Amino acid sequence: MLIGVAAALLACVGYGAASVLQAYGARRSTAATSAFGEGPVTATGAPSLRSTISAALTPAFIAGMALDVIGFLGSIVSARLIPLFLSQTIISANLVVTAVLGVAVLGVRLRGGDWVAIGTVVVSLCVLGVTAGQRGASAAQPGVHWALLWASLVILACGVVLIRVLGARAAVAAGLIAGVLYGAMAVAVRVVDGLDPLRLGILLADPASWTVAIAGLGGFYLFAVALQLGSVTGAAAALVVGETVVPGITGVVLLGDTARNGFDWLVAVAFLSAVAGAVAVAIMGAADHARAEKTENKQLRSRR
Repeated sequence: MLIGVAAALLACVGYGAASVLQAYGARRSTAATSAFGEGPVTATGAPSLRSTISAALTPAFIAGMALDVIGFLGSIVSARLIPLFLSQTIISANLVVTAVLGVAVLGVRLRGGDWVAIGTVVVSLCVLGVTAGQRGASAAQPGVHWALLWASLVILACGVVLIRVLGARAAVAAGLIAGVLYGAMAVAVRVVDGLDPLRLGILLADPASWTVAIAGLGGFYLFAVALQLGSVTGAAAALVVGETVVPGITGVVLLGDTARNGFDWLVAVAFLSAVAGAVAVAIMGAADHARAEKTENKQLRSRR
């Protein structure tokens, strides 16, 4: 249990710091592309594929990817050792890391309501840590492995289409769908066969292994787009909702994860509070970003 919690905390810090570095790289890339008149967006306002690749090649973004790898390794260990609702909710505390580093690195302004929502998430996580029970011992049916793969493919396709339709308004949606894909990846890591002990043939033949790759890369792409379109706190909060709800519910319903005896109701309340706090941060972050963009556009028009 302690090793699983420590691994989840490592993933939390890694993912949170990575989000800020990637947001910094995305901003620098967008500014540089605009300066050279290369048009970083499509007709709908969504980032072009070229723009997203350029952002991913900046030094800050690459450093963020290195931290993502550390976070990914921590998430694998935690998903295999502790209940998914506890593992993913601890990892979702990267929202706090992102918010604090965002203030220092990106100059993000957090209002009183933001801090209240973030505090709600932190308190809820503490409650979950105290009331979590045992990881379920039940193995998933083969159909679940295939369902994870096909669901990830469909969700990824819907996310790409949604970005093209919504354009510049897709930040929160892209972050949320990225979170759902990361959640599917966490479930796949939990159920994959051939990992413990390592049997490479079985591992590569398991659809859950391909889910890890597809959902991981798809979530990474969509989150990079979300960082280009909106505020880092708003995108990270939307991500938190998806990566917490999906594996948390799946772990309880299908895999037998439990709370301590008599604390089921408290776990449910804490889980919902953590999600609600993250949703509030996402909504407020999106609103602040929209106001900042309007102010910037007015200043540009006045200079002309």
